[in-house]
Amino acid sequence: STCKIDIGTLLVNPVNRHPTVTASSIATIAELAPGRTVLGCGIGDTAVRLAGLKPARIRELEASVMLMKSLLAGDEVDVGAVKPAVLPFPAHVPVWVAAGGPKTLEMAGACADGVFIRVGTHLRNIQMSVDRIRAGAKRVGRDPRNIRLGAVFHTVFVDDQDVALLMGKSMAAGYYEYSPMLLDHLGLDWKGAHPNEFKSGGRVWPDFHHAPDLEASGRCVNFLSDAHARAFCLLGGAAAIAEQLAELIQSTSDQGIEFEYVVLQPIPDPPRPDPGAGAYIERVPAEILSKVRA
Repeated sequence: STCKIDIGTLLVNPVNRHPTVTASSIATIAELAPGRTVLGCGIGDTAVRLAGLKPARIRELEASVMLMKSLLAGDEVDVGAVKPAVLPFPAHVPVWVAAGGPKTLEMAGACADGVFIRVGTHLRNIQMSVDRIRAGAKRVGRDPRNIRLGAVFHTVFVDDQDVALLMGKSMAAGYYEYSPMLLDHLGLDWKGAHPNEFKSGGRVWPDFHHAPDLEASGRCVNFLSDAHARAFCLLGGAAAIAEQLAELIQSTSDQGIEFEYVVLQPIPDPPRPDPGAGAYIERVPAEILSKVRA
């Protein structure tokens, strides 16, 4: 059991699961962990595409955020049924949006309690994202300082530097698949075949972020430079990642950007189950976070 750690979702979506069901479920979690439950949501991407569906449009995601916030506040909401929807046991749960595209970031700033920025690790892309969030807040009369910020960093926790860089290039390619403007903004060229060509040929599936062999998918885009890899993930052994993360947190803080949450998304996916002292969930706090906090 836990009594301090925050609990919640990072990326539910309104396509696979209706927002009324999500709101009810997270309210139940909040009963077990009052005051430390968070609801994170997004458009869906891979989880939706693998089900043969399309990711939510920005307006659909925005409507789902507003619906879930109203239900969690205990309000009655007209959902087109005979009677308005209402949660019998509402709970205060902040609703966060995970976003990387400029329009989604701006929408999140206008309606979400917090925003998980998912644009890689380069300061310029992070600053651009925060600017979009704050612009969205201002557009609807919200105080930008009240929008809480978090970050999701793909973390290639691999000691072999050459392998880590290949996996990092796969991460960069994954961002290019869905958000090519992030590379454009940094002046990073893409001089190879489009990612869809690798996918249609069966060399990469389902995408460059979730391929089962990220070293192989990285070789497909080995025309990318090391700078591409380092702009979109933390990579290397524990000491290297701790140094990169500490520098990044300090750089963003110097720009007036303070993250309430920093999510280190494991790359590659840890084995399941992943028990013992060598588990990702054990090694990251002991070997990385302890150094960053020091």
